Amino acid sequence: MNLIQAIIYGIVQGITEWLPVSSTAHLRVVPALLGWTDPGAGFTAVIQLGTSLAVLIFFRQDLVRILGAWFRSFRGEGRDTADVKLAWGVVWGTIPIVIIALVAQRAIEGNLRSLYVIAVMLIGFGLVMAWADRRLVGERGMKDVTVRDGLIVGLFQCLSLIPGTSRSGSTIVGAYTQGFDRVTAARFSFLLSIPSILAAGLYQLIKQRHALLEQALVPTLVATGVSFVVGYATIAWFIGYLQRRGLGIFVGYRILLGVVLIGLLQANLLKPNDEPTVPPSADTVQVQGR
Repeated sequence: MNLIQAIIYGIVQGITEWLPVSSTAHLRVVPALLGWTDPGAGFTAVIQLGTSLAVLIFFRQDLVRILGAWFRSFRGEGRDTADVKLAWGVVWGTIPIVIIALVAQRAIEGNLRSLYVIAVMLIGFGLVMAWADRRLVGERGMKDVTVRDGLIVGLFQCLSLIPGTSRSGSTIVGAYTQGFDRVTAARFSFLLSIPSILAAGLYQLIKQRHALLEQALVPTLVATGVSFVVGYATIAWFIGYLQRRGLGIFVGYRILLGVVLIGLLQANLLKPNDEPTVPPSADTVQVQGR
């Protein structure tokens, strides 16, 4: 991987991690369209650390307040406050994706990365998003989040383990099913992503440190840094846009991309599977967003 490729991967990651179009799908599709080798699930997870840092900084004031209230609740202070409930919602909402990732890790890093799977999920879940955006958006706000909401949205987050689904898309739809408004759904989606993305990135960094850091240290650092800058800007833009317009434009893009992929695959212009540049280890746990 050269620096130009690393920059492109960073831009793609920074934009698509927070938009409901599937970052893993794009990090799989872009190299396929450009004739590059699939960089692999490990590289994808590690550069997500850049977008994780972006969301940590963007929501830093909220995180300080929420974590402060959560820790104080262990001393018996304000156990029923909205911030404490939100914190527990994130905790319980993270557990399902960790369990499913452990159980299904081989499929997640193997057959599910097929471009056919990605194309079908782009189209299929895009239609689900369109329906949810029209029928399920409610008026509940951030102060209304409960532990039950966190668990249910966390179950929807498990769908993001299938490339082409999208972490933000699946969690926003999950939040819609609980009657949240668009901005709250997006904000809760971003907060819920923090533990699992950080865990996936750090785990992959440790497990594949020799391959990623010794053989591709500079490209990995460049892609991660670019993903941070682009990711921060994307978060700010997306929250404002979603409040005004909804998910329609992203649904249209997903369906168009899925149809184009199927056409290219059927014409044998793309291969459905490719070997990653950095093969994942047998015991790698994949919890990254898709």
